[in-house]
Amino acid sequence: MKCPFCGTPSTQVTDTRENDEGDIIRRRRRCGECDKRFTTYERIELRMPQIVKRNGSRAEYDREKLFASMKLALRKRPVTAESVEAAIERIESRLLSMGEREIPSEKVGEQVMRELKRLDKIAYIRFASVYRNFEDAEEFSEVIREVSTKARAKQRIS
Repeated sequence: MKCPFCGTPSTQVTDTRENDEGDIIRRRRRCGECDKRFTTYERIELRMPQIVKRNGSRAEYDREKLFASMKLALRKRPVTAESVEAAIERIESRLLSMGEREIPSEKVGEQVMRELKRLDKIAYIRFASVYRNFEDAEEFSEVIREVSTKARAKQRIS
């Protein structure tokens, strides 16, 4: 690490400490040339991947946009804001765990549908109708059958 005072590249770490959460390391350093001391901080930097849209354009991941689209699908549904936040956290965790710099928007949409299906079946159907661009009532019927068939199967298992 270069000294901020004299620019010499030879500095020595004299003390290292982690914060209580364990996500930041504080290092006290001493310059070997001018003998001045300074502090550096080391943090984890997680970057969300860029989203590649269907038309090929790229956009930065936008948590607020994801939240707004989920809230729109969940409008007037009995789902708490905390549940939506937890779902977004799971989506972000999965996106980060993919380890990709770019992710197709279709993968994000599938993750949203997966979470909405867990939260509220009606919201899932609403989102799917827009996301999959339903053309007629038969496509709605297919998704409704899918949701109700799985719901009945779960009831039999319970």
